[in-house]
Amino acid sequence: MRFVIGTRGSKLALWQAEHVSALLRAKGAETEIKIIDTKGDQILNQPLSEIGSKGLFTEELENELKQGLIDLAVHSAKDMPSVIPQELELIAFSEREKVNDVVVSLNPELTLKLAVEQNLKIGTSSTRRRAALNHYYPGIHLVDMRGNLQTRLRKMQEGQCDAMILAYAGVYRMEMSQYIVEELSEETFTPAVGQGALAIETAVSLSADKRAFLKLTLNDVHTEYCLLAERSFLKTMEGGCSVPVFALAKLDGEDLILKGGVISLDGTRQIEGMQRGNKNSALAIGNRLADDIIAKGGLEILEEIKKHKK
Repeated sequence: MRFVIGTRGSKLALWQAEHVSALLRAKGAETEIKIIDTKGDQILNQPLSEIGSKGLFTEELENELKQGLIDLAVHSAKDMPSVIPQELELIAFSEREKVNDVVVSLNPELTLKLAVEQNLKIGTSSTRRRAALNHYYPGIHLVDMRGNLQTRLRKMQEGQCDAMILAYAGVYRMEMSQYIVEELSEETFTPAVGQGALAIETAVSLSADKRAFLKLTLNDVHTEYCLLAERSFLKTMEGGCSVPVFALAKLDGEDLILKGGVISLDGTRQIEGMQRGNKNSALAIGNRLADDIIAKGGLEILEEIKKHKK
């Protein structure tokens, strides 16, 4: 059995595609990796929130899937829109890496508390992280920082910022853990939906035997339950990577616990909640949490964010 794997061209994206390729080859498949540029890779001089979040890192790969030019696309799960085209499906989620956000700096003594006290520049391209930083560290000096991990590190070395907030998973996979100076608690800096996991997307029309092979080889069932709940929450909240919505699901035996919420862009208001239920009701749990957040005032925050984007 042979698979053509579609991926973005950054070093991290290629690591992810090679990881998936190795898993498939270990089960006897042949693989080929095809690099595809996305809008998010091409436009680096604008903040993500200004470009628009829908399919920013996925649309071009999805077009290749629809045309049958690739068999599967490997994505960072946190980059996936809450709604995908009807003719496509997310067939597998990889085992999840540690989900935390981390502070990365060349100064081993730097902390976010110190950054506020000394008016140091903190770089991030994430609307969620900006909102959370404004909430927990009001007055913090934030600068936009786009590009792949290597580009951002170079920008930090050039002095464009004193530290950056990144996902632990990417830093670890790129063997840059030596630059981590602070690990942020998932209880306060709850991550983006899907953070730390890979999402495998295919066309619904892909042959049944290939789809079954991919599901059996690549899917981690525990991660799948958690991401189904998180993505259900995101979908009901109508969130994307330019909306400061956060969620994290965990399994407790047969139960699934989902925590999530939304923060205003300026960080002054944060609404969060938690829902628990049987893991087989993951989608319903996500919907319930979103309904709860909306009822507690989340809708007003989302409307304000939409107005700001316009």
